[in-house]
Amino acid sequence: MPAAPKFQSEFLRTFVERGAYYDCSAPEDLDALFARERVTAYIGFDCTAGSMHIGNLVQLMTLRRLQQAGHRPILLMGGGTTKLGDPSGKDEVRKLLTAEQIEANKNSMLAGVRHLLTFGDGACDAIMVDNAEWLDRLEYIPFLREIGRHFSVNRMLTMESVKIRLEREQALSFLEFNYMVTQAYDFVELYRRYGCRLQSCGSDQWGNVVSGIDLGRRVESVQLFGLSTPLITTSSGAKMGKSVSGAVWLNADMLSPYDYWQYWRNTEDGDVGRFLRFFTDLPVAEIARLETLQGAELNEAKKILATEATTIVHGRAAAEAAAETARRTFEDGAIADGLPTFEIAQDRLAAGIALTALAHLSGLTASASEARRQIEGGGLRLNDIAVSDVKASVNLADASGGVVKLSIGRKKHILIKPV
Repeated sequence: MPAAPKFQSEFLRTFVERGAYYDCSAPEDLDALFARERVTAYIGFDCTAGSMHIGNLVQLMTLRRLQQAGHRPILLMGGGTTKLGDPSGKDEVRKLLTAEQIEANKNSMLAGVRHLLTFGDGACDAIMVDNAEWLDRLEYIPFLREIGRHFSVNRMLTMESVKIRLEREQALSFLEFNYMVTQAYDFVELYRRYGCRLQSCGSDQWGNVVSGIDLGRRVESVQLFGLSTPLITTSSGAKMGKSVSGAVWLNADMLSPYDYWQYWRNTEDGDVGRFLRFFTDLPVAEIARLETLQGAELNEAKKILATEATTIVHGRAAAEAAAETARRTFEDGAIADGLPTFEIAQDRLAAGIALTALAHLSGLTASASEARRQIEGGGLRLNDIAVSDVKASVNLADASGGVVKLSIGRKKHILIKPV
């Protein structure tokens, strides 16, 4: 990771202070730009799923910091680029989505994150725009003549996303090959429409950003800028944003606020301070105090991280409810109402269902075989009692207070509710 420059402008100093800095094009010029005017900056998100996830949150927090420092963020939704598929970090061609699927994903993604920014008509208010507005209207030959002529295929072949596919002799479609051209064009179009001068990204997208900067210089004679964040891994080297059950989604209908809170509560000791800087609005001085704590006190810092990070995404009330549910579950041993709930047809439960199948069906485990391994290791509990029989089944008689509680360890629980 390149050493961070000594920035003078408020936003860039905060960006470095929060540990979000990885690289920047023309850092002195960008610092001067931030010091003398309100900067419009954007980050793009393709509409490939029904929710954003923690990996996207790194960039969303960048937009949030921009707005907090008095600048104007653009949240760009990739309704157009999603139709091509970003080859970055992928070993195979993305599945093509229909226009209806892309639109549904876009609306669902926005519903989960709009509240992170303030949208409106004010000078610092955020803008939401979909690149389908211009990409869908492009005429092929005029686009090639105006934009395509500025791209060297020789240089495109050296891009990491392309080079990896070719070295592994894996298919790279012409559709995907055009992705970097359209992303670069997005930057120029946003400059033309909104005076946007900066694109922020994860470090894996740097090649595409540089292409946009180069295109802006060629077709508009303007200096555009790029600012990147590091790819986030945990202290143990694991990729950030993955849990036992899969991706850590930001939408509550895809991951409950309680499970989201628990994800942060389970943060590795060495990551507490770093994640507090990245994913909360707590003052840096308070974070510096919290990251010095040890032992049981460090667990309290993890609870603060969980509550503050959950507040950003789900609101203060949901975060405090999740914290209280955790307290009642772990400290009082109660079957708390706020635990994740899985509904199952009453007649199906009455007939009996294998515990391993139910654990998988409810999302407690990623598979029935994982549930079997948990039972063999003494880690799966039914109504707080360890299960030793891998052939055990669950029926209505196991419902206590109208629900069946399944647990793995002390921190992962789900209530099975017959309906």
